[in-house]
Amino acid sequence: MDVVFGVLGPVTAWDGSGDAVPLKGPKHRAVLARLIIARGRVVPVTRLVDDLWPAPPPDAVGAVRTFVAALRRALEPERPPRAPSRLLVTEGPGYALRAAAGDVDAWRFERVVGGAARPAEEALKGLDEALGWWRGPAYAEFTDEGWARAERSRLTELRLHAVERRAEAKLELGLAADAVPDLDAHVTEHPWREDAWRLLALALYRAGRQGDALAVLRRARTLLVEQLGIDPGPALRRLEESILRQDLPEEDAASRVWAQAAEAYDRTVASGARARLESTVGILRNLAVTGGGGLVAAREQRMAAIAAAEELGDARLTARVIGAYDVPAVWTRSDDPRQAAEVVAAAERTLTAFPAGEQEATRARLLGTVALESRGARGDRGRAAAREAERIARGLDDPALLAFVLNGAFMQAFERAGLARRRDGIGAELVELSIRHDLANYEVLGHLVRLQARGALADFAGADEHAAAVDGLAERHERPLVGVFTAWYRALRLAASERTATAEVEAAYRDAIARLDGSGMPGFEAGLPALARLSLRIRDGRPAQTDEHTDWGPYEPWARPLVLLARGRREQAAAALRRVPDPPRDLLLEAMWCLAARAAIAVDDRRTMERVRGELAPAAEELAGAGSGLVTFGPVSSYLDDLTTALG
Repeated sequence: MDVVFGVLGPVTAWDGSGDAVPLKGPKHRAVLARLIIARGRVVPVTRLVDDLWPAPPPDAVGAVRTFVAALRRALEPERPPRAPSRLLVTEGPGYALRAAAGDVDAWRFERVVGGAARPAEEALKGLDEALGWWRGPAYAEFTDEGWARAERSRLTELRLHAVERRAEAKLELGLAADAVPDLDAHVTEHPWREDAWRLLALALYRAGRQGDALAVLRRARTLLVEQLGIDPGPALRRLEESILRQDLPEEDAASRVWAQAAEAYDRTVASGARARLESTVGILRNLAVTGGGGLVAAREQRMAAIAAAEELGDARLTARVIGAYDVPAVWTRSDDPRQAAEVVAAAERTLTAFPAGEQEATRARLLGTVALESRGARGDRGRAAAREAERIARGLDDPALLAFVLNGAFMQAFERAGLARRRDGIGAELVELSIRHDLANYEVLGHLVRLQARGALADFAGADEHAAAVDGLAERHERPLVGVFTAWYRALRLAASERTATAEVEAAYRDAIARLDGSGMPGFEAGLPALARLSLRIRDGRPAQTDEHTDWGPYEPWARPLVLLARGRREQAAAALRRVPDPPRDLLLEAMWCLAARAAIAVDDRRTMERVRGELAPAAEELAGAGSGLVTFGPVSSYLDDLTTALG
């Protein structure tokens, strides 16, 4: 029996005949929802217990197993007794749902909304159908559950983006009047979405309602300034000026040029031509720096382009397709680790076709890709690839190539704690190189790298200069993701000052957290809100937060001992601390070691204290975590002093 799942509304399932599958009680549906959110990954039974009950009953683990057994019977009624389930599987310490990509309405919705650009008529049809899959709020019966909060927010943002993309398609097809009612309702319900205001005003103008278009822009300005405290962006201001001058064409010049060029390309370049793959990667690269849905779409399509190139058996083409995706990256945790590993594997396969001494620039790009996509990974391959790529690039007269491999060198500059000065040097070279050779994207990257490094070294005056510089570049070159990083930096800046009231810092972090919605960077945003709140509690001398539904993301192993201590469970905290792995070699390396230090001192784990002291010693002059540009847990030196005192 084929089963499809619905989460765009109340959680449900349908069999191959379209009949609802009986899922029993709310706890059964909660288990199913939790596994769908995990997207095929294993969810440990202990995590399910924590998610299902604020205070788990004595036989909570047994109850979860009972729920799973009932779900298996409902979802696979024809499965023979004692035969293993192929859909809801047991794996390691927990369970996973092995649903196909097309069997969950939310996953299908993502594919439609984040898919590659299509003709307007086809896009409108697809978006209309996809928006019709919504039966209510996503995961409707779990609105108060912390484990569902991030996924619900992400899907809600995706739906809002879909509404706006549908309006764009209608405008492109000349259906301006038809777009107005939906857009009017959309901005009324979501007044912070500037692009929706722009589309509504444009639709009114193209429908011959110039006065109404200007009234909408005035209404947008009032709401944005008075209720949200932000000024309208440049796109809204330009549109208002154009309408006032009555020089706005039926279709703006950029859209017209794009449509004509795309039409000419489709007409003159054969559908199977290899040049299309390289052109596609260029589009994906430009999409990625726009953030949000553009970044998601670029990430989804990138591996497909590489696979298509490999299928053609042309190593040089494959190398160009891999290397052309030179999107600067500043965050050291991958948004999609599985895809990153696939890209690395493809680059390694392609490298075998270019032995040392041949096609050196091509080899450097492939090695730089390995270094960049191996960010945070254990092992030495990424660092070795970064060193070799940099050696080659410095011998060639190719500034763009050098900037690309320096990005990989930055990603691999975390083999131990205390390397902020090295990263600052990389950032300084990127800025200088980019200014000389007009490499705007890498100039942005260089300033962000230096912002992080100067923060780690407690040079906030220097970090402030780089924040201001990168904000200016972002506005000039339309790089919306930059504002996410600088908002977090400014919250960190307030938190690092003991004179700033906690309420002011909390407000800054709320603004920074809000900017994560729709950023398209799951590797960046996962667990960050919880980590920021923990940093403020430590700043104020308070224990860790104990909310059962806190989403710690990848930082859970290092936070868990402190959470257990805050609950008064000292023995469990000590056991959790013994299971804590070495932190990933990334921007929060020192921060995670400092969390381990606090827990080790609290439970008198001398072995861990000795280990942490040795790891943190090289970073004695840095602020823990500040190198991320996001949070700080105070001077590393204070943790070293506490460890030394505790060890006696």
